[in-house]
Amino acid sequence: MNRRALSDLPPDTFDDGRDAEREESAGESEAALSAEDSPEIDFDFDPGAVQAGTEVIRRFWSTLPNSPGVYRMFDHRGDVLYVGKAKNLKARVGSYARGQAHSNRIARMISQTAAMEFVTTATETEALLLEANLIKQLKPRFNVLMRDDKSFPYILVTADGPAPQIVKHRGARRRKGNYYGPFASVWAVNRTVNALQRAFLLRTCTDSYYENRSRPCLLFQIKRCSGPCTGEIGTDDYAAMADAARAFLAGKSNAVKDRMRAEMQEASEALEFERAARYRDRIAALSAIQGVQGVNTQGVEEADVFALDEQAGQFCIEVFFFRNFQNWGNRAYFPKADRSMTAEEVLGSFISQFYDDKPAPRTVLTSHPIEDAELVAAALSSRVDYRVEIHRPSRSERKNLVDYAQRNAKEALARRLADTASQGKLLTALGQAFGMDRTPRRIEVYDNSHIMGTNAVGGMIVAGPTGFMKTHYRTFNIKSEELTPGDDYGMMREVLQRRFKRLVKEAPRTEREAAVAAAEGVDAEPIPAPTEDGEAFPAWPDLVLIDGGKGQLDAARTALDEIGVSDVPLVGIAKGRDRDAGRETFFVPGRPPFKLPPRDPTLYFVQRLRDEAHRFAIGSHRAKRKREMIKNPLDEIAGIGPSRKRALLHHFGTVKAIERAAFEDLAKTPGVNAATARAVYDFFHAGA
Repeated sequence: MNRRALSDLPPDTFDDGRDAEREESAGESEAALSAEDSPEIDFDFDPGAVQAGTEVIRRFWSTLPNSPGVYRMFDHRGDVLYVGKAKNLKARVGSYARGQAHSNRIARMISQTAAMEFVTTATETEALLLEANLIKQLKPRFNVLMRDDKSFPYILVTADGPAPQIVKHRGARRRKGNYYGPFASVWAVNRTVNALQRAFLLRTCTDSYYENRSRPCLLFQIKRCSGPCTGEIGTDDYAAMADAARAFLAGKSNAVKDRMRAEMQEASEALEFERAARYRDRIAALSAIQGVQGVNTQGVEEADVFALDEQAGQFCIEVFFFRNFQNWGNRAYFPKADRSMTAEEVLGSFISQFYDDKPAPRTVLTSHPIEDAELVAAALSSRVDYRVEIHRPSRSERKNLVDYAQRNAKEALARRLADTASQGKLLTALGQAFGMDRTPRRIEVYDNSHIMGTNAVGGMIVAGPTGFMKTHYRTFNIKSEELTPGDDYGMMREVLQRRFKRLVKEAPRTEREAAVAAAEGVDAEPIPAPTEDGEAFPAWPDLVLIDGGKGQLDAARTALDEIGVSDVPLVGIAKGRDRDAGRETFFVPGRPPFKLPPRDPTLYFVQRLRDEAHRFAIGSHRAKRKREMIKNPLDEIAGIGPSRKRALLHHFGTVKAIERAAFEDLAKTPGVNAATARAVYDFFHAGA
């Protein structure tokens, strides 16, 4: 095998568009693969592993069709390594096993490939859409990953009730009304809704609350609602205010403000100074909305702006949302991507995933020319009833918007790199303080929360090199019926046993643990140690912190010993006298208790970790307690779903009324048949 310097290698052939000859003819690819010569691959891995992966790919390649589709590569544990799309599956997959050099990243991927799966599609556009969907679901390690795919909030002005309501909305658009957005954050939506309340006095209450009012609520008193529930404002006047709010959100802000100014002037001339003052305050509220939106546009009505910045092998993509000539905020993303990938590859893959579960605007502006821009635009257009265009502007206002987003991306990535560097120093110091041989990469912190043993919940938070890893947080509802209410030690034992028993089964680290998992019917093999390049965040903790003193630590140690886990460092954190922060005592097995210096940054770091675990556990406990408090007896009746429960409550008003109702009255409820009425009646009269 000839070996050449990496700098002499050709570009990565990961995408169809990179090799025109391959796309023109699959026959040429077949000829190359049928040769006796071994593929020429330049990499710094075991040649045998790459050769074995190449042979696996060859076996699947031999039966592939010359049609569009999506392929998946799997490792020996069945985990997905990579998801890709192809205009020609046979030619595309053949590129991985041809006698041609590959980049380090692709050589690693080939060396780990043990199996492949394929899905054929009618067009390359369908393949692109399916690829984006599978990447978001499976999160393969060799793909570009978004990391954050939460849906965006919108503002909804309803049209399905007696009086239009203005609310924050997230999710499917099932309600009838006008939707405005997307907004970059819930904070931006709340700020805008509050300002619109002051400007247009629209209600935000639920329909049930609205229908049961006999006098105006507090919002009417503080001039945040016009009181349509009790007739404080006429129906026509309220509808006019709702129309003005829709017009403002639709981009006609100047026209709305001009109309209000005219009304204010008219009231002033008529000596109706209170009414004039109300218009003045409403104009000020609208101006406040426009003032905090930052950069707005004159010639771009609807567009999303994507700007990418790369530093130190990390990527940041800043996304700005412009709708109706208004800026609805921005959000920074830090996609996971191999540092060998180009900005064009990262941005193109990111945009495909970004719009997998949301409609694209008519215009998408980018800071870099993305690969297969026309194909991506066609795929996005196929999901909406208008044409989507993707541009990299070179002049005019659009270029200014992209430059503005690029500056924000650069600043956001610089802040993240600084935070990551600080986090790395703190992790190193923490490992040294607790006598660890190496810097911990994954720290788990446990805490319990309950009130006199009721609604007990255990919480686990996770911290790593980039800060709090909230996608790894877990809650544990305490299930054991043998525990004495309020037994904190017993709760801690249960939480840790459940956590590490599952970890041993799903991600065993040793041959012994793999054998234990196999004996229990779990197909598992030892997982390799985390890579030094940071590609894999470890499943096992390098350090476990327990919120509690020696007793909690002993309970944790007992729980792990019963499972057979003895190599996970444990540290107990006991609060100081009077529970003062800064006087914590640390308990480490095999060492006498000790304290850290009062102003040590490591101590502050531990306090942050403990406080986050405390916050998470208490929040989970409160949520569980709230669910229990509002739990409806109807939920316990078999066959009673949301629709029938709603029908019964609408007909009778309260659960007490349903409980007192006769069978004949229950059977007369619209949407409730005789069998359901009998089930409800028997449930409430079982002991009669």
